[in-house]
Amino acid sequence: MSSKIYRLIVDAQGSGLRIDQYVASQTPDLSRGVVRKVIDLGGVHIAGRRIGRCSLAVRAGQSVEVYLDGRSLDIFSLCAEHILFQDAYLLVIDKPPGIDFQPTHARFKGTLYDAVLRYVEGVKGGKGDVSLGMVQRLDRETSGVTVFSIHQRAHKAMTHMFAERRVDKLYRTLVAGRPVDKEGEFRSLLARQHRTNLMKSVDKGGKEAITRYRVVEEFADCTLVEVELVTGRSHQIRAHFSEAGHPLLGDIRYGGPSLVSGCEVGRSMLHAFRLSFEHPVSRDALVFEAPLPEDMAGLLTHLST
Repeated sequence: MSSKIYRLIVDAQGSGLRIDQYVASQTPDLSRGVVRKVIDLGGVHIAGRRIGRCSLAVRAGQSVEVYLDGRSLDIFSLCAEHILFQDAYLLVIDKPPGIDFQPTHARFKGTLYDAVLRYVEGVKGGKGDVSLGMVQRLDRETSGVTVFSIHQRAHKAMTHMFAERRVDKLYRTLVAGRPVDKEGEFRSLLARQHRTNLMKSVDKGGKEAITRYRVVEEFADCTLVEVELVTGRSHQIRAHFSEAGHPLLGDIRYGGPSLVSGCEVGRSMLHAFRLSFEHPVSRDALVFEAPLPEDMAGLLTHLST
């Protein structure tokens, strides 16, 4: 199933039908069973509001939007292998690649935010309100260590820690070509380009972005690099390496190659390798690492042979 958006207006003939019946009747390429899954994910909106009940009746004149992101309709859930640490205040996760961090038009269920919400509710036995804080975000294709605060006592302290750059963030990435300098720093003002929705370095009007790197291992036509993210701007690593002439492997939007040494690269090769910070309540020093995901480790093995 490809990425697509259906924009519909309910006519007199469709008025009174269940939403799953109506959408299926207007989209011949989507079965009613698929439509139900899309509704369950949160990809169907009426009058701009996400709906979650297949039995909801539509009325003439209502606008209906159906958002498909082209990915699996199965709902992602956290399991033991994803949990790096948990206590009453924090949940540290090894995020798999290909999972949206927060809700999109196409899905609420199955995003990392939703999965964490359901997991914490399960831990608490469904009792009481769950307080969830997102203090950082990873792109959909990025894997690795990320942290959520799950208690009111932790939210403000974690937010201040990240804002004041008292968190050490190390990434591992595969970039095209070989950087001339074995270690270095990118420093620029980054701003989003409205036409492309991509981040770009600008002379003024952007936000300061600082990226430090060192070469870990060189291959024939790409390089494994360790990156220290001093600031946490959107797409920062992707934009800086692309502008330096070494886009991330698989990062097509920023000019990265999808084929290297005869091997297809299915996503942007970026992994949040290590996260270090002070516990917001106990003040203990915490360090978490996540091993490279299977696809990235497999690509490295291929490049090494």
